[in-house]
Order: sequence, then structure tokens, then C-alpha cells
Amino acid sequence: MINSFDFDTVIDRRNTQAIKWDIYGKRDVLPLWVADMDFRSPPEIIEALHRRVEHGIFGYTLPPQELVDRLCRQLHDLFDWHVEEEWLTWLPGLVSGINIACLTAGEIGDRIVTSTPVYPPFLRAPGNTGRVLQTIPLVNEHGVWRHDIVALEIALRGSSLFLLCSPHNPVGRVFTAEEIAAIGELCEREDVLICSDEIHNRLILDNVKHIPTASLSGSLAHRTITLLSPSKTFNLAGIGCACSIISNPKIRKRFNDSMKDVIPHVGLFGYTAALAAYTHGEPWLSALLDYLRSNRDFVERRVKGMPGLTMSHVEATYLAWIDARRLGCNDPAGFFKENGVGLWCGGDFGMPGFVRLNFGCPRSLLEKAFYRMDRAIAGR
Repeated sequence: MINSFDFDTVIDRRNTQAIKWDIYGKRDVLPLWVADMDFRSPPEIIEALHRRVEHGIFGYTLPPQELVDRLCRQLHDLFDWHVEEEWLTWLPGLVSGINIACLTAGEIGDRIVTSTPVYPPFLRAPGNTGRVLQTIPLVNEHGVWRHDIVALEIALRGSSLFLLCSPHNPVGRVFTAEEIAAIGELCEREDVLICSDEIHNRLILDNVKHIPTASLSGSLAHRTITLLSPSKTFNLAGIGCACSIISNPKIRKRFNDSMKDVIPHVGLFGYTAALAAYTHGEPWLSALLDYLRSNRDFVERRVKGMPGLTMSHVEATYLAWIDARRLGCNDPAGFFKENGVGLWCGGDFGMPGFVRLNFGCPRSLLEKAFYRMDRAIAGR
């Protein structure tokens, strides 16, 4: 099949209120930091939004039954995971779900555990909800990031919730069934809930399979809150639509009760975009994954040849987690920004000395960014 989708054209996002670009003002900085892509969303999503705008009435909106049916069918077809309609709760964004999961688990003052580095809202949500954060670092064994099961077992004792990112942002791992089962066994033993952020579950770049945490067993599903959204996959971060999947009715009721009058309804454009994505997005996604694999390979080759920088292989996402501790500067993200490349500081993920690079952009922007990075390092 010929790829008819264009991922090479550079679309000017400056002065469009795009956080990714406009945060730098008029400075000449190529933004490779926040996790949205510099590609147009699938044409069918754009067309669906146009049709909804033409209707002209933008009131409160229910989730379309077709959206519910398609999501449940997709989860079964892709992951052999049976999900009932009543297990779903729709959210305006996945970060809302992380915070509500913290409210759902335990009481004020309870301890919530996560592993670092991790998506920054994981580190903020416990404090936002009156809980206490405890972090344990992932370990890098022969270039592969893994959970430290011994440290995790100790940390989970007396805790109420474990925040899991799977596939993992920022290290790009797709955890195996055995790895997830080991985490699940610890959580069951210590009677700890799991909130599993699986927003990157379709952005798998290698020949590996994403395993939804709740799909491994009924007992594990009984203590798992799964969070999903089409936003990362189809570049819809500015159109809020996400959902939680909770099979345990008691946990689901507490989750839903915690949302009341706190979390706004999903807007009609969120539902419209999500339905179009799940209905028509597969050809575009297939082409996107091919492009991202090529970009991933380019980034890994370039980083390998740069003094002071290393990175592990990226199995999923469009994010590279780069170790800059040997670069010889206290603030590598600041150093690269001063030299025209905007990366996200690893300290925000709980691991200073690293930077996160988003390669979800046209190749020409990546090439230009690495030229600047090479030049900056050579000039030190």
C-alpha cells in the first residue's frame, strides 16, 4: 500500500498559541520537548470536526454509543481484553484521571508510590490530593529500564496506590506480561490499587505487544484503574477526551463520586474527534508508526555518536530519554536551549541530568536540531 500521508511538510505552528512553540516567544529555538506531534491529525478527524462545527450548536454532549462500542471492540481485538460498557467513565483528559485515581485510593495522608523517571503529573497528583508521594527509581540493566521489584515491594507496604505508566513515558519501554504480573502480585499481596496510564498503547514501534494491566487476570483487574485516550496516538492533545476503565464497581463508584462537580464534562469536539479516530484512523496510524520508527532510528544513531550523551532503545512512544550526565554541565536542558534546541529537563521527571526529546516531527526539523546539538557540544 502506498503511503499517501504527508509527515515531511513542516507546518508553521508559531503564533497559534501552541505551547510547544510559542513558549519560546521570538527566540530561535526548535521545540522538541512537550509530547505533541508536529503532524496534522488524520483527515477524517478534521472532516468530522468540520461537520460538527457546521451544525452550529455546541451544547452539553453525551458519549456517542458508537464510540463506546468501537472502543470496547478495539480493546478486545487488539489485546484480547473484554471490557463492559459500564466500566467506562469519560474524562476531559488523562491527567484528570491520575488525580481522581489518587482521590479514589485511601484517605488524606496515605502514601502513593511511583517509579522515576515518570511523566511529571504522576509526581504532582499525590500532593494535589493530600496524599504523600514516594518514589523509587527504575534501574537500567544492560541498557534496559526495569522496575526494581525489591525496592517496590518495600515501598508498597502500607501504601494505597501504585501509579504505573505502561508503555512508559519517558523511557519508552513496553513491559512484558511477566514484568506486569510481578508488579501485580506485589500490589495484591499488599492490597494496593493500581492506576495504569496506558495512553501510549498504540504507539508501539518494535515487534512487541502491549499488555493492558487489567487484562492479565480477574483479580488484578479488580484493583486496577486503567486510563486511556486517543490524544497521543492521533495528535489530539488540544481536544480533551479520555476515559477510565474500572471493572470493580466499588472502586468505580468512588472514582465517579470523586469527579462530581470537580471534573468538567468532555466537550462535544472531544467525542467527535475520538469517534473519528477509532473509526477511521488505522491507515494514518500505520503510516505514522513507519515514520516514527525511522525517526527513532535516526535519533538513536545520532545520539550514539555524540560525546557525553547516551540513550536506551525506544520500544514505544515518540520520546527519547537521553542521559546527559557525562556532558559536564549542571543543566543540560538549559544548555541545549541556549543553543537553539528545546528539550524537557529530566529533573521534572524525577531524574536530573537527563533530557527528554520528542521525535514526533518532520525529519528535517530533527536533522536541524541535531546539527545544533552537535555544534553546541563541539563548542564546549
